[in-house]
Amino acid sequence: MTIGIDTIIFYAVAAVLTVISLIKSRKKTKQAFIKAWKALENILPQFISILVVVSVALTLLDPQTISRIIGAESGWLGVALAVLIGAITLIPGFVAFPTAALLLTGGAGYMQVGAFISSLMMVGVVTLPVEFAYFGKKAALVRNICALAFAFLVAFVIGKVMGEI
Repeated sequence: MTIGIDTIIFYAVAAVLTVISLIKSRKKTKQAFIKAWKALENILPQFISILVVVSVALTLLDPQTISRIIGAESGWLGVALAVLIGAITLIPGFVAFPTAALLLTGGAGYMQVGAFISSLMMVGVVTLPVEFAYFGKKAALVRNICALAFAFLVAFVIGKVMGEI
């Protein structure tokens, strides 16, 4: 695995800014590191559990099966399935994108993964009761329907760009 120049620049800038922060206020920098560590501790169990589930699924499902279900050859049926799975799944963004990379490596199509990620991030079937309480039924339903339509639009655009359509 090679490290790109942009990664090196990113880490160098982060190191320089950390040193500047330490010089300016050791106490605040220490508090920031403690807060970041606590956030990582809260996020890590979710991240690991989702990665384990996806890894096991990718181990059990060979690339041909993944391709058949949500591969480029699955067409709009695969897109619809990906949208449905994304809509009912509750995964944070920091887990969703590595999951998408694993699915692409496993044989999923770009349109299907784009639709999955779009619906995963924007459609909230699981969170719908909370949206009903805060925004009202009509607003929540309109938002979710628009998000579903947008997921299909994303799949269409990706399909055109990647030559899958």
